[in-house]
Amino acid sequence: MNSLNRKDLLDIKSLSSDEIMLICDTAKYFKDVFTRDVKSVPVLRGKTVCTLFYEPSTRTRLSFEMAAKLLSANTINVPVTTSSVVKGESLIDTVRTLEAMKADYIVMRHGASLAPHFLSKNIKASVINGGDGYHSHPTQALLDTYSILEKRGSLKGLHIGIIGDIKHSRVARSDIIAFTKLGAKVTLCGPSTLLPDEFRQYGVEITYDLDKLLPELDVINMLRIQRERQKGSLFPSIREYNLLYSLTEERFAKCKPEIIVMHPGPMNRGIELDDVVADCPNSIINEQVTNGVAVRMAIFYLLAGGTPLSDADTEGN
Repeated sequence: MNSLNRKDLLDIKSLSSDEIMLICDTAKYFKDVFTRDVKSVPVLRGKTVCTLFYEPSTRTRLSFEMAAKLLSANTINVPVTTSSVVKGESLIDTVRTLEAMKADYIVMRHGASLAPHFLSKNIKASVINGGDGYHSHPTQALLDTYSILEKRGSLKGLHIGIIGDIKHSRVARSDIIAFTKLGAKVTLCGPSTLLPDEFRQYGVEITYDLDKLLPELDVINMLRIQRERQKGSLFPSIREYNLLYSLTEERFAKCKPEIIVMHPGPMNRGIELDDVVADCPNSIINEQVTNGVAVRMAIFYLLAGGTPLSDADTEGN
């Protein structure tokens, strides 16, 4: 594949397996750039990247902003909580404002599903979905995919468990699609109130017994309990959740020696997993943060029309 050949990156579903691999392969070279002494390259010099986050975010927004700056782009962060949006400005009015500012890329997070899709149809700039409602978080799924590829070389034949609050997780929905497109088997596990049976339509297996599942897994992705999105109590108590679904040190002992432990962050330590597990050699949680910058650099580059890179392209820049 010669390029990504699209204006926007809105979800994982619309990406082919070849496009997912193109992004991950390109991220490898940008990680080399990102982790060396001279970190910046002039790929987006003269371009403007605007981050427009209608929901709170720290690591995703900062990751995008760092990726843009390392590519030499100008960056604008629109603080929605203090902008005209609070006064009732509609999304279409915001679109027109961004058009007038001549933004080249808009990274958007919104509480309403498909809001970035609406934006993309009404603006010439490239739109990148930074998370929309319960629907999709494509760049998180891409960095999760890249992080596994970096350790194992391929997802084909791997058994990946996604554990926790599946119902409210756009990360889970995007990860499922990305992982299965690349040949992994995915099993979901969590309380029945947080794991609707409708997820079987994704071609995954569902279980409510974490202890039975753990010895079978090659990768375990622990999700955050999203209490801010839950209406009412969907499980009796945090103590009971921890008792049944936390990746404790005792449970970790049941896993394969080479298991990969992941978490999209931010973690609720002591609830989703113990400190000992979060910080153990099998954990790649911090590497996921680093890889997030590299993947987002790759996305900016490919949306700009960049072609596949070779080792020579990043040497000496």
